Amino acid sequence: MALLEKVLNYRKLYKFINRSFEVDDRANVKKSIAASVTDSVIPTPESSYVAEKIVCETLVNEYTRRKFITSLTLRFPTISVRPGAPTAAASSFLSGMIREPLDGKKCVIPIEDRQSKSWLCSPKTLVGNLLLTLRLPADSVPPHIRQINVPGICVTVQGMMDALEAVGGADKFDNTQAISLGFKRDESFEQTVQDYKQSWTQ
Repeated sequence: MALLEKVLNYRKLYKFINRSFEVDDRANVKKSIAASVTDSVIPTPESSYVAEKIVCETLVNEYTRRKFITSLTLRFPTISVRPGAPTAAASSFLSGMIREPLDGKKCVIPIEDRQSKSWLCSPKTLVGNLLLTLRLPADSVPPHIRQINVPGICVTVQGMMDALEAVGGADKFDNTQAISLGFKRDESFEQTVQDYKQSWTQ
């Protein structure tokens, strides 16, 4: 709120219509929701961290509705592949599992389920979306609903490993032991979609 008040005072002082945006992420949407997550899905906080994000979204909505500022809240997907050193974030491995092998380093994937899905966006696409945000008309979304779910793609851990092999080469990770024990992997993601269609959409 202090930041919003600073922006408001700056606007009053210099007499111009400002454009600002708050950076958020999709952690404010309950993980157990099975349906598609749209901009209209009601946030369901399960921690103080998420509750504070929702408070910020509400304040941005209210300040814009009252025409104090012109602002948007962007709900980011997980950004991958991020450069630099690993962070303490739980999602850090989603960049590390690609970044580290390409740099000749090991990365531990902390989950066993290789079909676990994540909602991802590349840094390049994110930058383009941020620049687009600055050009959006003020009335592109209602004045009292300023949050936007930034687009991403749904990718499994296995899909990411397959992409690493395709781009970096098979030597970037080693499945020799698992394969020798009889473990199988999908031949392609397209085949996975075909299997799903045949099994669940008839």
